[in-house]
Amino acid sequence: MSTLDRQDNNDVADERLVTSGMGLRLELFVEDMGESVSFYRRVLGFEVVREERGDYASLRSGDIMLGIGPIAKLPETGGYFTRSIASQRRGLGVEIVMEVDDLSAAHRRVLDSGHPVFEPPQQRPWDLWDFRIVDPEGYYLRVTSRAQETGE
Repeated sequence: MSTLDRQDNNDVADERLVTSGMGLRLELFVEDMGESVSFYRRVLGFEVVREERGDYASLRSGDIMLGIGPIAKLPETGGYFTRSIASQRRGLGVEIVMEVDDLSAAHRRVLDSGHPVFEPPQQRPWDLWDFRIVDPEGYYLRVTSRAQETGE
């Protein structure tokens, strides 16, 4: 593929992103809301945007919006997210990827908090650096550097 073809494909992808009107907010269902909110604030630097104690919390870090809700408030039957499903292993098959501008600072913050690092910082085959942690509820988090703009 030529540089021109890549540029045309990138332009189409950029146009789709701009015109889609979509954003992403994750909602995590947890056993202990207080512990989860504290983890995302203390370990990863999220800010609480809204909190209804014991019912729901909305947190933000940069462009990431994260909702945290208690499993106990989910229905027992009906729908996909029931208490039974959410009480099983959290985030099975999902990797939550958080891009940061300064990976070293993010890693230092996690270390300073005393939270264990599951995989230390390393360069990946796709040329980005990351480290991995697991939140108190078992959600698997990858904290990664951002892809560099090439200007092609």
